[in-house]
Amino acid sequence: MSKPDVSSDSTILECTDCLGPAEAFALIGNETRLSILEALWAADERPVAFSDLRRAVDMRDSAQFNYHLQKLSGQFVVQREGGYDFKHAGEKVVRSVIAGTFNEHPDLEPFPVQGGCVTCGGPLQGVYEDERLAIECADCGQRHGEYSFPPGGLADRTHEEVAEAFDNRVRHLHCLAADGVCPECSGRMETHVVEEGACCLGVDVRVDHECVQCGHTLCSAAGLRLLDHSAVVTFHRERGIRLDERPYWTLPWCVSDEFTRVVARDPYRLEVRMPAGEDVMTVRLDDDLDVLETSVDSRSC
Repeated sequence: MSKPDVSSDSTILECTDCLGPAEAFALIGNETRLSILEALWAADERPVAFSDLRRAVDMRDSAQFNYHLQKLSGQFVVQREGGYDFKHAGEKVVRSVIAGTFNEHPDLEPFPVQGGCVTCGGPLQGVYEDERLAIECADCGQRHGEYSFPPGGLADRTHEEVAEAFDNRVRHLHCLAADGVCPECSGRMETHVVEEGACCLGVDVRVDHECVQCGHTLCSAAGLRLLDHSAVVTFHRERGIRLDERPYWTLPWCVSDEFTRVVARDPYRLEVRMPAGEDVMTVRLDDDLDVLETSVDSRSC
């Protein structure tokens, strides 16, 4: 079956009653409306009946409550048989409040994390600032990744648990991005190999992911894309290394371009080398970070 012809400027989205950003934010800039969204979130089951929702918000004036509920309907809330439920935008608002994105600005002192610096071997630490967490060397300052981490991710977690959550989040973000899906808005993510300029790692050869819709960006060493590739996982497991139990920053090929080589340009072709025990796996990638081929050789050869 042939694929449909989709031109670069075509789209399936046709907005007939979209709100402008200022108008959308104005709708939720009200304590009662935020309370309605929070009550929906807290409900054991949805949809929630009008009367149950009003009772949860603790508002006696039925007409006034209905006014605020209708303001949310269509954009943040949808009426279904049996009551009211979230639209995606409404859920996103509540999740952002829970995550502390809008209203929390916590301070967190640098804390030690597992592993050593790929540059000097010094101790690594987590540094949290402006809702971003960075893994950096306490001695030389070399960054081993810096990515967004909402304040809610710090709640009720030890330093070790924060580091583990950050590792899982970074893996998830890059899997989505490399698959062409923006982790922020689900728009189309484009991948580019870059050989110059500053980034979150300070490497010469890196991969940039950028959303064509919202402009969200991520950067990484090419190896970070390979953490869940079946051949890579198997290669390491057979040599006693569980990649799902090792923070990405403890794997040099995930944070340093020392193990990445540009083998062709226009289009780009990359090779990532992964030493493990007596052997080394070499993975060749195209410019979209799709695996073209893998090979395993002995380091003694």
